[in-house]
Amino acid sequence: MNNLVEATRGDHRADGRFVLLVVDDDESVGAALVAQLADHRVRGHHYPHAAEALLDAGALQPDAAVVAAGLTSMSSTEVVRLLARRAGIPTVVGVGDDDGGVAAAALKAGATAGVRRPYRAEEVLPILRAIRPETAGALDPPIELGGLRVDPSTFEVSQHGRVVALPLKEFRLLYFFMSHAERTVTREQLLAAGWGGGSDDTSNTLTVHVKRLRRRLALDGDQAPMIVTVRGLGYRFVPATTTPSVS
Repeated sequence: MNNLVEATRGDHRADGRFVLLVVDDDESVGAALVAQLADHRVRGHHYPHAAEALLDAGALQPDAAVVAAGLTSMSSTEVVRLLARRAGIPTVVGVGDDDGGVAAAALKAGATAGVRRPYRAEEVLPILRAIRPETAGALDPPIELGGLRVDPSTFEVSQHGRVVALPLKEFRLLYFFMSHAERTVTREQLLAAGWGGGSDDTSNTLTVHVKRLRRRLALDGDQAPMIVTVRGLGYRFVPATTTPSVS
């Protein structure tokens, strides 16, 4: 077992990171995906040789694997079959321009989905979220604006070092607001972020939660962020370091 696997074995669940195997015999392509996903709390392990990935899979216990179609070190279809069907690891096949036939065989062998190769983080992340919905928050990076910090991997919020306890729906609203800081977001977008697209009382529920969120973020002395109502449209989140214009 290599040192990287040994160091990771005991703590890869404890730190909240999504663990991903990347099996791609092109060093630059595989390493680039690992680097891109690192900012999204994904602990990626790139293997240019499929046999090494199969050996380490048991120790790493990854959440998922990405396997390039057209591997030269081993049949991509066989790697997918061993990971997906024998080890029970959700596996995504990376598909290049000339890999249609191999990709189809890999999907039949048990691959969960296909993704374009060379890889782009914005195309891989939605697939990983769908594979492990319970760890979806861990794939989003913490955000810090104007002394306010939110961490979706732990659902922790702090404001100028002060811990702010938020219910789940208000946490989701705040993270969405901060992800779209200084931009007007609609009520429909906020309902989708907090309630998955709807609630029992859409006319009042969002308004009530926004009022509660404003109250929890209010500070004595230090400037607090503002959630500005934009009439007829929705809301705009203004970090504490800026002064909002009146809407």
